[in-house]
Amino acid sequence: MKNKFDIWKQLIKMGFSNLNNVFYNEATPSLYEQAVRRREAKISHLGPLIARTGQHTGRSPNDKFIVKEKTSEKNIWWGKVNRPIDEKYFNKLFSKMLSYAESKDLYVQDCYAGTDPKYKLPIRIVTETAWHSLFARNMFVRIGDLSKININEERFTVIDFPYFQADTDKDGTNSPVFIILHFGKKLALIGGTSYAGEIKKSIFTVMNYLLPQKKVMAMHCSANIGKDNDTAILFGLSGTGKTTLSADPNRRLIGDDEHGWSDRGVFNFEGGCYAKAIRLSKEAEPDIYECTRKFGTILENVEMDVISRRIDLNDDTLTENTRAAYPIKHINNIEPDGMGGHPKNIIMLTADAFGVLPPISKLTTEQALYHFISGYTAKVAGTEKGVSEPTATFSTCFGAPFMPLLPSVYANLLGEKIKKHKSNCWLINTGWSGGPYGVGKRMKIEYTRAMLNEALKGNLNSIKIEIDPFFGLNIPKKVTGVPSEVLNPRNTWKDKKKYDESAKKLANMFHDNFKAFEANVDKKIKNAGPNKF
Repeated sequence: MKNKFDIWKQLIKMGFSNLNNVFYNEATPSLYEQAVRRREAKISHLGPLIARTGQHTGRSPNDKFIVKEKTSEKNIWWGKVNRPIDEKYFNKLFSKMLSYAESKDLYVQDCYAGTDPKYKLPIRIVTETAWHSLFARNMFVRIGDLSKININEERFTVIDFPYFQADTDKDGTNSPVFIILHFGKKLALIGGTSYAGEIKKSIFTVMNYLLPQKKVMAMHCSANIGKDNDTAILFGLSGTGKTTLSADPNRRLIGDDEHGWSDRGVFNFEGGCYAKAIRLSKEAEPDIYECTRKFGTILENVEMDVISRRIDLNDDTLTENTRAAYPIKHINNIEPDGMGGHPKNIIMLTADAFGVLPPISKLTTEQALYHFISGYTAKVAGTEKGVSEPTATFSTCFGAPFMPLLPSVYANLLGEKIKKHKSNCWLINTGWSGGPYGVGKRMKIEYTRAMLNEALKGNLNSIKIEIDPFFGLNIPKKVTGVPSEVLNPRNTWKDKKKYDESAKKLANMFHDNFKAFEANVDKKIKNAGPNKF
């Protein structure tokens, strides 16, 4: 930046006044020093920063709102997910936050969302804590040469004040926590929560709003590239294995969570990873495990011995949703530019709490769109406030909380791209086998990896299959490295009658859920779902 006072001018223009210090695009070591000095965090053995998020150890979906305003009102998929809030409440909260900031230090990070130069979005994260500023620096695409920053570039700004709380009686919120997006003003307000994931998911919601209007598919998925430059994307909600399965030593990682699919191919929205850390194994997840032992990584709610400063990744005292936020360059095997070609394989991940879906099945295009729109999985303990054990749920497009447009917008875009680029589609169940949650066991990661690898190599494209009688899915009869009895879930249950009852129950849940979408989808997609019982 040519003039160090430019950032002050910009903040004053936004309405900030009487600020103490403004720390602009501070480097990682500096943010470490300030986070420790301010007692926001501690340094653990080998260098990761340990931070606590207090009572909010996951997202607060009931506290997220979109301002109902003229520039975006007609585009939004209003309902339980995208809750409207009157602009007067937004303006009042913004004014209160400006007053709250007086005499305080602020941290500002200017970054980009999106690695594709054609579609990148300039973003600014303004926060009151050093460790949240480091989180933004880790998660988004950094600007290498600060002297080339165009301070007047039009950008989307997030104001994140974890210690500022809303007044529910006066501010129109559900609780003291709030996450409010104003698309017209290109501004997001976050308060009352120290869970850093709200920052990244707010920007993800923005990308999911802007890009489809440019005919770019926005996706809650991980992505990687094989030795033959074949790109694969893996859809799935938190806890289904997106991050774990995409970190493959034999494939270059593009990104672990959020991507776009344009006419040029796939590109990452982020410059970092936000991996679940609970019970990470050096053997099963070596790349991610090593990131929990590096300087620059933020470990959220991970327990640490106060004397030795060694971390315990198995300790869930604070939450099941412990997290590691690190720059993607902490992973050795990455695609440096964060971009790949058009996907040869599309994998939809689910963690089936009923234990009745096959561990892998080949999908037709219509089945892929049916399951994409359905977004069936289980909410995993800790990812949202109040969720203490896996609960069956349907999250449209494998990311309903972050999809502001109608589901048909995303489904139509995906369908067009699958057909144009002739992508192979798969459904992989990383959930339970041999019975439901509490009875069966979670699918072994080595089996899931073996099935995924065989699919990506093309070894399952022409082998013998059997049709699942409940869900109509094409189940391979043989997969190298996986016991044959595991492939058909019914074989893993001792009580076959109970399996049949559970399978029918889940099939009917699919149908009940899909009724909301039937009017806006092709009949072929509607008929590609499970059988009716």
